[in-house]
Amino acid sequence: MNFSEKTIEKLKIYEETLKKWQSKINLISPSTIPDIWDRHIMDSAQLYPLISKQPQIILDLGSGAGFPGLVLAILNQTEGKGNWSVHLVESDARKCAFMQEVLRLCQVHATIHNCRIEDMPQMQADIITARALKETKTLLYYATPFLKPNTICLFLKGENADFELSWAANEYSFLVEKIPSLTNGSFILKMMEIHK
Repeated sequence: MNFSEKTIEKLKIYEETLKKWQSKINLISPSTIPDIWDRHIMDSAQLYPLISKQPQIILDLGSGAGFPGLVLAILNQTEGKGNWSVHLVESDARKCAFMQEVLRLCQVHATIHNCRIEDMPQMQADIITARALKETKTLLYYATPFLKPNTICLFLKGENADFELSWAANEYSFLVEKIPSLTNGSFILKMMEIHK
């Protein structure tokens, strides 16, 4: 993926801020710190081409250190038209403070909701994202209150993706496209027409 110098500059600010904060709070697995760029930032950025550049409401569940939602908010402003409304849901107040600091330093706008997903005020999202949060069936349960007929869910998943899909299919009907991820052995699950 080729991004503008402005985008790279803001993503580098994100990376450096994450490294500074990591010593105070556990934002990512310590073993992945040397590989933040590919393992976390570019892994999140690969969702960007899958989302329409038209106005969208994007809801990122369990944002943690901001992957993928915060990366998408940055790309929306530097690569796109800046017309997405990005919402990040995270229950850990310290992680919310970290994301708020990244937004401030990068001069990017997104809305951070410091609450559990189950306590999030109802809204309808065009795109729902999640990464390293829960297995697919639980993600669909979390996503259900925010679905509208044409909502697309983009879930970054590991090598258990097929098993998780078969388990989720016991309770939900959906269309799914399994897209190979930039991260070896991983997939992006693009899920649509989700019904209980």
